[in-house]
Amino acid sequence: MTISVECFLLDPQHSGTLQSRIRQMVAEGILAGRLRPGERMPSSRRLAEHLGVSRITVTLAYADLVADDYLRARGRSGYFVSDSAPQPGDFPQPGARGTDVVDWARALGHRPASGQLNMGKPRNWREFRYPFVYGQADPELFDHANWRGCMIQALGQRDFARMTDDQFEQDDPGLLEYIARHTLPRRGILARGDEILVTLGAQNALWLTAQLLLNQRRNAGIEEPGYPGLRDILNQTRCKVTGIPVGPRGLEPDALPEGMDVLFCTPSHHCPTGATMPLEARHALLVVANARGLLVIEDDYEFEISHDRAPLPALKSLDREGRVIHIGSFSKSMFPGLRLGFLVGPAEFIREARALRATVLRHPPGLLQRAAAHFLSLGHYDAMLRRLTRAFAARRAVMLAAVRAEGLTIAGAAGDGGSSLWMRTPDGVSATELSQALRADSVLIEPGGPFFGESLGNDRCYRIAYSSITQDRIAEGIARIARRTRAMTPQGQRTSRAG
Repeated sequence: MTISVECFLLDPQHSGTLQSRIRQMVAEGILAGRLRPGERMPSSRRLAEHLGVSRITVTLAYADLVADDYLRARGRSGYFVSDSAPQPGDFPQPGARGTDVVDWARALGHRPASGQLNMGKPRNWREFRYPFVYGQADPELFDHANWRGCMIQALGQRDFARMTDDQFEQDDPGLLEYIARHTLPRRGILARGDEILVTLGAQNALWLTAQLLLNQRRNAGIEEPGYPGLRDILNQTRCKVTGIPVGPRGLEPDALPEGMDVLFCTPSHHCPTGATMPLEARHALLVVANARGLLVIEDDYEFEISHDRAPLPALKSLDREGRVIHIGSFSKSMFPGLRLGFLVGPAEFIREARALRATVLRHPPGLLQRAAAHFLSLGHYDAMLRRLTRAFAARRAVMLAAVRAEGLTIAGAAGDGGSSLWMRTPDGVSATELSQALRADSVLIEPGGPFFGESLGNDRCYRIAYSSITQDRIAEGIARIARRTRAMTPQGQRTSRAG
């Protein structure tokens, strides 16, 4: 590959002759790793024209670099970065950038928490033999062929304008139609096009909602434990955040404290315990919300992955006063990298959410929206979802049998579907330390600490998911978790348990 001539710029503050400055410029580029072995340098004529110097000056600089083994001349082909040139790290890096003297701790007006959303999952998680990690796609279950076909269709001339044009604040009409006519009615929700907004996944929908509804003078209620990304979003608004304990039936309406303005909840499948709020509790929550003037944000999390029962009606479908704002996502059921979700609410709210979204990103990429619309409308999504649900049900059965056989403790719901189990360690065993120790056994689990508020500091819970591990490896992976857990359990606790 030929290095673009635009990559070169003479620093006017460097002293010396033009020849030495060109030599220094190229050498620093190689030492910094910007110019890599085997890459072709611009011709002496082109570089001379670009820098505004004579060609002989560049030729002499190149000759010096060849003599020092930074470059290598190859007959009539030109000059290339030498394969034996000094590599980054071999020598101290040039200090051309200067010293950063800004005190960023004082300069930053806001500091979002980092590293929370991946829950400590390493980037190379696929290299582990027993990856009980949540929210990643299984290539064995994904419909590669049909998704590829829909992408090709979206790239066609017929969809060219939808893919390439700036749509301003508007979403893909085909995707909106599918959401309005197929996705939402399955949840009992009827909505017009002006009551739906396409988002970059549920995370983006939560951020838009929090930015519009909360400020320093308002109070938000969240589930405890709950989604760590939501807590980070609410901290950005500087509102008061109140954690509400979640029981076996999910959030209990009777436990809601007074004084809240907005409640965030996951009634269909609580994150991370997996509990499902019963129908009577949903009605009771709306009664409380209506009486107190409370807005409810419903994150319809994993509703579609219910193995042995039809999903309960969404809160939004039961709402008669327009107090519920509904959030859905295709990221978990199709594939996480898609980052497409939707927000459903009163037209006035959606209008403001659309305007806020436009200040940040206009609209999600048109190509992805159109490809997703094709994939959904052609029936590929429903077929893949049925296959996914059957596979997850089989994996869950194997995992539950292995967990019970090994004597591990389930802390959350055991029979409400989803794609994970919420677990608890024995007394005296840190889930964080357990997760670190298990990596030596090629096992990945997710410590539960980030799901709790800072004041609770719970380090005995962890999550094990079966979306990313094949069924034949589950039993052995659970056995390895059990062995490590027993080895880390204090002697007295093991003795009392055995008795």
